[in-house]
Amino acid sequence: MYNSRSMKATEFISHDEILSTLEYAKQNSSNRELIDSILEKAANYEGLDYREVAVLLRAQDSETVAKIHATAAKIKEHIYGNRIVMFAPLYLSNYCVNECRYCGYHNSNCEMTRKKLTQEEIEKEVIALQDMGHKRLALELGEDPVNSSLEYLLESIKTIYSIKHDNGEIRRVNVNIAATSVEDYRKLKEAGIGTYILFQETYNRDTYEYMHPKGPKHNYAYHTEAMDRAMEAGLDDVGIGVLLGLHDDYHYDAVGMMLHVKHLEDTFGVGPHTMSFPRIRAASEVELSQYSGITDEKFYNLVAIFRLAVPYTGIIISTRETMESRADLLKLGVSQLSGGSCTGVGGYDEMAKLEKVNTSQFDVEDHRTLDEITLDLAKNGYIPSFCTACYREGRTGDRFMALAKVGQIGNVCQPNALMTLQEYLMDYASPETKEIGEKVIREQAAKIPNPEMKEKTEQWLERIRNGERDFRV
Repeated sequence: MYNSRSMKATEFISHDEILSTLEYAKQNSSNRELIDSILEKAANYEGLDYREVAVLLRAQDSETVAKIHATAAKIKEHIYGNRIVMFAPLYLSNYCVNECRYCGYHNSNCEMTRKKLTQEEIEKEVIALQDMGHKRLALELGEDPVNSSLEYLLESIKTIYSIKHDNGEIRRVNVNIAATSVEDYRKLKEAGIGTYILFQETYNRDTYEYMHPKGPKHNYAYHTEAMDRAMEAGLDDVGIGVLLGLHDDYHYDAVGMMLHVKHLEDTFGVGPHTMSFPRIRAASEVELSQYSGITDEKFYNLVAIFRLAVPYTGIIISTRETMESRADLLKLGVSQLSGGSCTGVGGYDEMAKLEKVNTSQFDVEDHRTLDEITLDLAKNGYIPSFCTACYREGRTGDRFMALAKVGQIGNVCQPNALMTLQEYLMDYASPETKEIGEKVIREQAAKIPNPEMKEKTEQWLERIRNGERDFRV
C-alpha cells in the first residue's frame, strides 16, 4: 500500500502506485486541458507531483515539448540565474564487494586493476585538482569494508580539507558512498561533508535485485531507505539519481524518483539538494547492448520535466555526456557540471597518469579541461561558479530550500559566483578565458539589483584582483 510518509521502501516507493500512475498518464496523454493546467502550474514555480510528471512524459507532441523546454529555461533562470556550479569527482578506491552488472568495479572483474589511494597519493590528487581551479569535490569509492572503510574515508576527508596549495583549497567535499548506518552518517556529518549522494540506479525492485545479484547492495530496502537514515543523522543536503538504461522503462524510474522526492519532503520537510540523470556508459566487462537506451530527444525532455517538477533542486549532468549534449542540457535546466573529470583512481596526478592502468568505473564522453569548459560557458553567457558559500554559511537543508523555492537564492549566489569566478581567473585561467571571464564579471556585476550588495561585490572583486581570497555572502 502506498504511503509517502512510511519509512518502508516498498510503501513510499509503491510498485502498484507507479503502475497506476503510468496507466493514468497513458489515458491522459492527449488531454489538452490537463496538460495545459500542468504547464501553467509549473510556470508559476509550484513544482509538479508524480502523476503530472508522468503525464508530461507521455505528451510528446511538438507543441507540448516546446512549452516544456521553454518553461524549464524560465524556471532555471528564475531560481539559479545563469550560474553553473562546477565540481570534480575524486575516486579514492575501486575495491568493491558488490557484483553490480553495469559497473566496472564489480568484484569479479579480473580486467580491473584494483587501487586504493594512500593519504600521500590523495594529497597529490588534490593538489592537481586545486591547480586546475577546483574548489568542490565529490568523493567516490567502491563498497569494501576492508579497503574502503568508513575510517579510511574519514581520514581522507580530513586530509583533503587540510591541503592548502598556493591559492588552492577544497572548500566543500561531497560524498557518494554505499548505504550505511545512522551512526556512520553522523560521523560523516561531523567530518564536515557537504551533500551526501546515493543513486538508486533503478526504483523497480525486480530490476534492481537482478542488477545487484551479490553483495550488500543487493538489499533493495536498505539501499532505498538510506536517505532517511542520512536525514536522521543530520545530513540535510542529499542527492539522488537514477542510472538511465538499467530498467527498460524510464517512465517507471521517473515516477519512482518523484515518489522519493515526495517522501523526503513529506517526512523531513526537505527534498533532494541535487538530482542526477546519468545514462549508462561502457565500462570494463560491461556490454552496453544488454541495456535499453534512451534517445537524446527523450533524455532532454526528461531533464526539462524534472526542472519543472522540482524547481529548487540542483540538476547535475556529468562528463558521461558529450560536450554537445551538455551544451543542449544547460538550456533545459541543468545547474551543475563536472569538469576535467577522471573516473579512474589516481587519474589526476601527472605521474599516476603515466601508469596507464585500468581503474576507471566507466568511460568519459566529455574530455575537455576545466579551463576549456569554463571558457565555453563564459562565451555562452553563463557564469561558471566555484561557490561553496551556502554550505559554509549554514544555508543547507530547509534554510537553502526556503530561499530557492521563492527565487531568492540568487541574492547571495550571484555575488558569490562572481567572486569565485574572479578567483579562478586570477589564479588558473588561460589568457583567453581570463579575458572573456572578466567581461562576464563586469556585465553581471552591473546587474546585481541591490545597490548595497552591488557596491560590496565590486569592492570584494577588486580586493581579489589585488591578491585577497575567499570572500563570501
